[in-house]
Amino acid sequence: MNPSNQWLTARRLRIHALLLGIALWSVYIWTLSTPGLRDRNSNLKGTDFVHFYTLGALANAHDGAHLYDMDVQSALIGQRVSQAAGILYLPLYPPQVSLLFGPLARLPYAAALAFWWIISALLFGICCFAFWQNCPNLGEHGFLALTLAVAFPPFFNLIAWGQTSALALCCFTLAFLSFNRQREFAAGLALGMLVFKPQLGLAAAILFVAMGSWKVVFGAALSGVAQLSAGVFYYGIDPLQRWLQTLVHARSVLVLLEPRPYQTHCLCTFWSMLIPWNSIATSLYAVTAVAVMIAVGALWKKGGGVPLSLRFSALLLATVLISPHLTVYDLVVLAPAILLLADWAVEHACNRNRIGALLYLVYALPLLGPLARFTHVQLSVIAMVILVLVLWRISRTLGSATSGMQSANSFNVAVSAESR
Repeated sequence: MNPSNQWLTARRLRIHALLLGIALWSVYIWTLSTPGLRDRNSNLKGTDFVHFYTLGALANAHDGAHLYDMDVQSALIGQRVSQAAGILYLPLYPPQVSLLFGPLARLPYAAALAFWWIISALLFGICCFAFWQNCPNLGEHGFLALTLAVAFPPFFNLIAWGQTSALALCCFTLAFLSFNRQREFAAGLALGMLVFKPQLGLAAAILFVAMGSWKVVFGAALSGVAQLSAGVFYYGIDPLQRWLQTLVHARSVLVLLEPRPYQTHCLCTFWSMLIPWNSIATSLYAVTAVAVMIAVGALWKKGGGVPLSLRFSALLLATVLISPHLTVYDLVVLAPAILLLADWAVEHACNRNRIGALLYLVYALPLLGPLARFTHVQLSVIAMVILVLVLWRISRTLGSATSGMQSANSFNVAVSAESR
């Protein structure tokens, strides 16, 4: 994608992605190649999927009373999946999520997990393909895009953890396609579906309320309420009330929510790992989160003066950064930002080097997350913040150029009118 005198060439990227993909997936396949449901590291295969499997079993039993009872769910896990006995999960998903996994919970655990892996991979692939189609400068680099997608560390973690982040990626994909067609209400409907992972909708909610984009806000509210209503219609109102109470008190059980903080990639845990004093860490999180949202808001307020690819990428970065809880598998929502910004950088040579280098870091640094156990510094967060700031500076340049062109056009119109 870059000239031969650049270090970040398409050939190098392709080789790096191939080596990374082969390393990640070969090791993972070897780790899984054991009899039974425990891998070579004695971890349950699919890890978090057993929690969704249990929620699905509760949905099939129409048991809304125990959707937020960890002890009952732990006992049920042991009954349904004997090799998972004793595993405990903090239930934080809204009631309607259990309905999604009801059909899978009717299958044996291994078969349900295999189906979920296939569904997640297909959704991730479809979303990446939809964005790649909107990247005209990457059209001749389809194999490179495919290789990078398969080797994307967050995608690897999504499969390894058996998580639901591919669904969130679908919401953002539908939102982008709607914005691209100037259908703000439809974009809001897509963003509102993030209510099943509300932390991923926080940045969008702040941005569009602050901007007064009421079509987006109304669409999001409508789809969010509709999704929550599905759980109310099925279970009644009590499980929804218990979910809201659980969210309010989530900080008191943070150890269960974030047993591995080094696997999180957001400003909240960045500061909590770095600063041992909770009040100071929380204050720094609030200040930096506000700064990120101000920068992203500045991009969006320029409207058509800044391409949608830059604005939407900044929103995705903010989604990750200001989330109060974001684990490595949730970083799959950054795949569109990497594609869109790479496409823009190919066309704009003056910004190609710095954008390319930052995208490389955002792509690869999640691999070094475990080092934060010792350094207490999550490098991926620093790279994402710098990328937001670079996009903000680029938007100022683009905005100035647009204003200059508008002034020149106005002057030309005035001169033409006087000459007539």
